[in-house]
Amino acid sequence: MTQSTVRTVAAPAAASDDFRTMMSSFPTGVAVVAAEDLDGTPRGMTCSSVCSVALDPPTLLVCLRAGSPTLQAVLASGEFTVNLLHEDARGVAELFASGDPERFRVTPWERTADGAGPHLPRDAHTIADCTVSLTHRTGDHVTVFGHVRGISRPSGRPPLLYGLRRFATWPTTT
Repeated sequence: MTQSTVRTVAAPAAASDDFRTMMSSFPTGVAVVAAEDLDGTPRGMTCSSVCSVALDPPTLLVCLRAGSPTLQAVLASGEFTVNLLHEDARGVAELFASGDPERFRVTPWERTADGAGPHLPRDAHTIADCTVSLTHRTGDHVTVFGHVRGISRPSGRPPLLYGLRRFATWPTTT
């Protein structure tokens, strides 16, 4: 087995605005990552930093802002859900990106017996329940790796997309 090494190079960083512009030109799906605090309070945030990592075992990663209540709930509970939003869930994406403390009062959600956090079945096309397997902090975010222990598909609707600082839907073919 080979071991990887991290090489640190002292180089200037790109300007934050330039980096943000570059990444906005890379379209992605939109998710709400959610977990419950130890007292059962639901926490969640819109996240476009979701990536598959491995098929065996099924593993994905999400990148969450350091210090966010959602990250704190994920770390405390050791589990989280990834609600992949469908084409008509733009309002929910915007609500969970806003930080509005009432978001779980105005958005239908549910707890499931074997779930890892709040499910948004009205607004998600697919939901993954994950157990935290690894975390890594880089700058102002924490990468959370999750072993996917269950997947549900409440809707067969196309995904909501985000890029160029706007929402879009998957184009339909005729």
